[in-house]
Amino acid sequence: MGPDHVAYGLRAQYGLLIAPETVVAWERGRLVPTSQELTALAGVLWCSPAELIASASTLREHRIGRGLSPEDLARRVGLDPAAYQRMEESGRWRGNERQTAALAELLGLGARALLTATGGDEKLGELLRDAATTRWQAYVKPVIKLLPLPKRTVEDALQRLHTDYHAKMAATSSWGASASTGDAGRAYLDGITDHFWALVGR
Repeated sequence: MGPDHVAYGLRAQYGLLIAPETVVAWERGRLVPTSQELTALAGVLWCSPAELIASASTLREHRIGRGLSPEDLARRVGLDPAAYQRMEESGRWRGNERQTAALAELLGLGARALLTATGGDEKLGELLRDAATTRWQAYVKPVIKLLPLPKRTVEDALQRLHTDYHAKMAATSSWGASASTGDAGRAYLDGITDHFWALVGR
């Protein structure tokens, strides 16, 4: 189907006045269709909305891929729809541990995909760096709040990150001599998120 045919189908079947140029912009990634437009587009093309999203990474994309409205998703995870909508628009998840676990189950997300969708990658990196350089025990609960992982899994991973980091620091000549972490320590902290995912098997 050409852009003209798609635009006609959107108008005839769904009452959406979409120009062929807009369809082309969607195809090339210059514009992003709204939830309603994406659902209608999937109907015109005889496919699911998930098939039109190359690689879902945001809450909105995962929700649309599952065919859920914002209100339905909010209700099913135990959130006020307006509060959920604000989270989806900002890209920052603020749900509690139970709501986060429900969100992961509802959207079929593993821990790593969930973290990316909820905008927690940067926060996890900060928590992991702090856990490695200070007392790791204090960071178990904040990490679990971000990720629906078993407590024991998180504890083991944080303890290992802490041990590995300090072993690298002890091997450098800067240990105790200055505030510098040295090259080995810096390199370890730069890749700490990857180390964490390797340890938890995700």
